[in-house]
Amino acid sequence: MKVAVLHPGAMGASVAAAIGTAGHDVIGVTKGRSQATIDRARGAQVSFIETLEEAMSMVDVVVSICPPEAALDVARDVQETGYEGIYVDGNAVSPQTAVAIGELFGNRFVDGGIVGPPARRSGTTRFYLSGALANDVVGLFVDTLVTAQVISGGAGSASALKMCYAAYTKGSSALVMAVRALAESNGVTEALLAEWDLSQKGLRDSSERTALGTSPKAWRFEGEMLEIASTFDAAGLPAGFHRAAAEIYERMAHFKNEDPASLDQVIETLLDKR
Repeated sequence: MKVAVLHPGAMGASVAAAIGTAGHDVIGVTKGRSQATIDRARGAQVSFIETLEEAMSMVDVVVSICPPEAALDVARDVQETGYEGIYVDGNAVSPQTAVAIGELFGNRFVDGGIVGPPARRSGTTRFYLSGALANDVVGLFVDTLVTAQVISGGAGSASALKMCYAAYTKGSSALVMAVRALAESNGVTEALLAEWDLSQKGLRDSSERTALGTSPKAWRFEGEMLEIASTFDAAGLPAGFHRAAAEIYERMAHFKNEDPASLDQVIETLLDKR
């Protein structure tokens, strides 16, 4: 099959590479893309077409993997070309956003949620899929580093799973960094860490690893936290925590494209924004 991946960052490039490994032709679009995106995708054996319109006339499947705040716009751009194939949204969006995207493509829409890091080792990256044609999409990943799995439900089900998962993983990361900043602001860091060493063993080291692992990617997480907040809202649950987590990540956004920041640097950044 011919598959377009729009628009491959680190995760998208690894998904594109997996699809290519399974023997499919993978296409990207150069128009509007940065050189870094193009170089990354070429490293994943993606062939490039200049315009979206031309690419959409060639492919059987589109896989969208972009920042969540761009997901609906990318879908609309594809729909406006008259594209008639399968459309897979693999973005970290709320079920409500997934449903809105699904309305553009009808039964040709497959909802997706990716859990795990970019696929560089087998068994670490899972692509959950829901919708009438979800099994067709699973076939793109046979014997690859991405484990594709169908879950029950239509548009919104795979996205709901992603929202629930990230609500804890990325939400708790934001919380622990905010707690460390709060302790520093109140002059009780050493007392807190001593208590953690007694009653929350491993949390001291975990908070430091969280800063290192999260800081270069924080710019991507603000939109995801807002999508999670919308998911809580729609369920009648309090959404304020994840709106606050979005602000934590927004304050850290300047670490994009930099070396991982230490916890001290993250704390300084969070407190400097007061």
